[in-house]
Amino acid sequence: MDKILSDKKKWLWNEGKYHRAYELLGAHPVKEDDMEGVRFTVWAPNAHRVSVVGDFNSWNGDANIMDKDDDTGLWSTFVPHVDQWAIYKYEIKTAEHAPPFLKADPYAYVSELRPKVASLVYDLDHYEWSDDQWLKEREERQKTDQPISIYEVHLGSWRRKGEHQEYLTYRELADELVSYVSEMGFTHIELMPVAEHPFDPSWGYQVMGYFAPTSRFGDPDDFRYFVEQCHNNGIGIILDWVPAHFPRDEQGLQMYDGSPLYEYEDPKRREQKDWGTHIFDYGKAGVRNFLLSNALFWCDKYHIDGLRVDAVAAMLYLDYSKEEGEWSPNKYGGHEHLEAIEFLKQFNAMMHKEYPGVLTFAEESTSWPGVTHPTEHGGLGFDFKWNMGWMNDTLTYMEMGVDKRRVYADNITFPMVYSLSEKFVLPLSHDEVVHMKKPLIYKSPGEHEQQFPNLRLLFVYQMGHPGKKLLFMGGEFAQTSEWAEDRSLDWHLLEFEPHRGVKRLYKDLLSLYRREASLHEQDDRQEGFEWTDLGRTHGGVFSFLRKAKDPSNHLLFILNFSDDMIGEYKPGPFQGVDYKVILNSDSRFYGGDDRGGIIDRFNNSIPVAPFSGLVLKPEDK
Repeated sequence: MDKILSDKKKWLWNEGKYHRAYELLGAHPVKEDDMEGVRFTVWAPNAHRVSVVGDFNSWNGDANIMDKDDDTGLWSTFVPHVDQWAIYKYEIKTAEHAPPFLKADPYAYVSELRPKVASLVYDLDHYEWSDDQWLKEREERQKTDQPISIYEVHLGSWRRKGEHQEYLTYRELADELVSYVSEMGFTHIELMPVAEHPFDPSWGYQVMGYFAPTSRFGDPDDFRYFVEQCHNNGIGIILDWVPAHFPRDEQGLQMYDGSPLYEYEDPKRREQKDWGTHIFDYGKAGVRNFLLSNALFWCDKYHIDGLRVDAVAAMLYLDYSKEEGEWSPNKYGGHEHLEAIEFLKQFNAMMHKEYPGVLTFAEESTSWPGVTHPTEHGGLGFDFKWNMGWMNDTLTYMEMGVDKRRVYADNITFPMVYSLSEKFVLPLSHDEVVHMKKPLIYKSPGEHEQQFPNLRLLFVYQMGHPGKKLLFMGGEFAQTSEWAEDRSLDWHLLEFEPHRGVKRLYKDLLSLYRREASLHEQDDRQEGFEWTDLGRTHGGVFSFLRKAKDPSNHLLFILNFSDDMIGEYKPGPFQGVDYKVILNSDSRFYGGDDRGGIIDRFNNSIPVAPFSGLVLKPEDK
């Protein structure tokens, strides 16, 4: 071990600062003593004996026993004549006469296709990338004053092929999905977790192979080709990343060396009840090495442009989803998860140092302060936070009947009270359209005659509100069934004009968002937004301005959430400014009735159709 693990590396490992541990641990094809083979290294400090087993040694645990470094708990051995795609596991014994058990490699680059779980040898060092131009421009493209519109995708159910509804491969997705996203005008694709997971209905959020893109759709080079094609078409890739918990699969991380190694020893801290999983012990150096290295790994080996950290709220609070007596307080007697908080700060500081321009996103559903504030100022250091408050208030409002909408204007106005407290993404995500939650088109009451206009209005509102944009796949064409991971989206709906109209609207909104500086340049500045009607002049009718750094370059949004045809709406900004209508969600082109949207310059008014959104711009801009 000494020849591959210097004193400095040992120190870094034991301090939890070995941030590229994947370069050492796992299976690496190398040449030693003039012999081609593979060096295997695994962390199992409490094991009595560790061997690597596979077809190459007839799964004989006595054939390739590994050497232990007592200073770090790392075991390693070189096995000659092992080729790429060789299948292997680690055989672990907790005592001399204890029965051995098998574990997959936590650092494996490839895992077998589920339900099999063995690890495979794979060389990641010989892919020739062609996305240099994207990487050169990435930091500028992903600044907070730039347009960021995210298409959230589950690769296994976006679209399927053939009579048996088979998965599209990474390379097929590089053609079909990338072409679709490019045509729509999204700037980014966010992938629900692609790291290897044994259970399809977990959607990828119960990860077993943290360093292995799932074999469901191809091999690692296939996935790198997909990322490369995204970049070469001007599309960034964000991965959902899951450092909050891991599944209890027998051959995974649970009790890895016969002891609670990756998880907490304290049963009150170990269990994540909601998902039947274990919580990482962020206080252990080896766990921090594993997770922090994994974050860098996706940026290093796969050129990923952003990580969306799942379930941050579950990480921040020791009592998250637990009753009294089910959790242990921190050393100060509080419910804050101190080790997890420090881990998140280390994660963000490391990411921004190692990969400037790569974005980090927090799915954080509470009012934890400073999620997107710099770590040096006491914040967690994320670039963006999902605005769950906006999402909940907005969808609750959309579900109201028109009489209630006239009363509950605060659902629309209140999110602006805290809009500058963080840097936000406005998410209409998969979580809002799964079982029992209804697709977006059915969030509004009434029949199709009201639901389609309401959905179009919702999209105009999302695009006008400060914050980056996120939409889950299918929403853009008014998917009519709840999302499920085991079937394709209902693409046949695009045979019908109302669905085509919604898709055309969202495409035009994305184009508007990208070209109008007023919609993204000052998302996090008070100067970028101004209310002009708080919904009190006509119940359910709101208007506001979005402004670029040059305030004369602005847009006026008029949103009618009521069922009234407003014949003469007179927004304040009409005084002294000549406007033109650049978008009307009630246009026949979008499936509407072509009502409203014609400015009456004699009395400074404009008619506004029921359940519609208008976007106006000064004539001279």
